[in-house]
Amino acid sequence: MSEETTPGSDSDGSSVGPPARSSFEAVYAATAPRLIHQLYLVIGDLSEAQDCVQEAYARAWSRWDRITATGGGDPVGWVKTTAYRLAVSRWRHFSAGLRALRRHGVTGDPQGPNPDTVAVRDALAALPMNQRMALVLYHIGDLTVDEIAAQLDVPSGTVKARLARGRKALATLLADDPDPSSSNTEASYV
Repeated sequence: MSEETTPGSDSDGSSVGPPARSSFEAVYAATAPRLIHQLYLVIGDLSEAQDCVQEAYARAWSRWDRITATGGGDPVGWVKTTAYRLAVSRWRHFSAGLRALRRHGVTGDPQGPNPDTVAVRDALAALPMNQRMALVLYHIGDLTVDEIAAQLDVPSGTVKARLARGRKALATLLADDPDPSSSNTEASYV
């Protein structure tokens, strides 16, 4: 009977691929659930604990060679320390926000967007992305045509055309009269 090999393994069954990746995956699989559980017990919020541990492992992955290069290095300790520091940092940001809220109070009864805002948002969503970007950057972001052209890496004339087409389409979408062929010429100049 011949030995079968699986993709990603040698004939002896050992893993093929970068040793850093396989060691990272092994450490992650062996320690992540335990670290999440420990951090959860410390901070009391499971989703926050998961986020902090995942962020710590993501940071470890980008530095894995350096973390494991020293023979006495402890990658699990590095990840644990990083996860705890992330949790503390998030707690400090939350606490600062809570202190500010207590100090200044709530700024009033937050209300939802008015119907006009919703209509504009929906009309913008119906536009092609390039027209929508040009309109938002120009009218909301207060950028000039040349600044938009530089940011989008297109000629200024293209930005002007997108603005003109976008305004015309918005006028049609926002018109009170649903018939675009009506005599409502005022909306076409907006």
